[in-house]
Amino acid sequence: MQTTLKSRISFSGRGLHTGQPATVTVRPAGAHHGIWFCRTDVALGDRLIPARWDAVNRSPLCTKLENRAGLSVSTVEHLMAALAGCGIHNALIEIDGPEVPILDGSAVPFVRGFMARGVRRLEAPVMAFEVLKTVTVEEGDALARLAPSDSLRIDFEIDFVDAAIGRQQKSLVMSNGTFARELSDSRTFCRQADVDVMQANGLALGGAPGENAVVFDGDRVLSPGGLRHADEPVRHKMLDALGDLALAGGPLLGHYTGIRAGHSLTNTLLRELFATPGAVRRIACDASQVARLTGQGLVWDEIPEVA
Repeated sequence: MQTTLKSRISFSGRGLHTGQPATVTVRPAGAHHGIWFCRTDVALGDRLIPARWDAVNRSPLCTKLENRAGLSVSTVEHLMAALAGCGIHNALIEIDGPEVPILDGSAVPFVRGFMARGVRRLEAPVMAFEVLKTVTVEEGDALARLAPSDSLRIDFEIDFVDAAIGRQQKSLVMSNGTFARELSDSRTFCRQADVDVMQANGLALGGAPGENAVVFDGDRVLSPGGLRHADEPVRHKMLDALGDLALAGGPLLGHYTGIRAGHSLTNTLLRELFATPGAVRRIACDASQVARLTGQGLVWDEIPEVA
């Protein structure tokens, strides 16, 4: 069955890149509604923005959605990952600013909020996208690939010159509550040199080391309290990938591989998937397929608690 929240929930904070305050209210929605954003701070024109791959205005720093009227909302990836990771298929997301609040830099505040509200089943079959052919895109030394699989599996590899990050690899199947348990509390990260450049260019204005981002400088972790996981960076990259893949418009059954991939390349991969004849099909999931979807098997006690 498709799902939605049992009741609305709100989150408030500042955007990581713009520094602007915003409140996000996630409301229940009916079957086949999908995920949509609504800019409540805009009085005139089309205020609705679809959470879909073909509405992405590609950026290396975050995932930005934009409707045909040019209205946008950015940094949606952590919220989208939480919705997917909780198995929520339908929601209307009201936001009174241009950027989703970064909160603690991870998806766990959203996950805990959603699960505290509860998920309601709807009388409609879950519609998923089944990958039938392998599709690969590359950009320089970065690669993103989707291949056939009976569940969503994410493999990721990163390689940074900073000794505190270095080379990290991880592979996980996203069913049985894996996202909430293994990835949801991993925070966005950056290098101090990149923070300096971004702030000089009017970006990363809402960031605060230790509060909503992990900052690395060579072999040092600058954020107070250190890491939540020894491999927190690659876990966060997997979190981002799930959020970006959730923009397919429904759950994915496929094997995603990312090597140094980012938001833009993952969106390029989805565009290639849907443009390739015979590469993907939309299916009504049977009970066995539903059991393998992302968000299935989530248990409250397995959701990480963070300070």
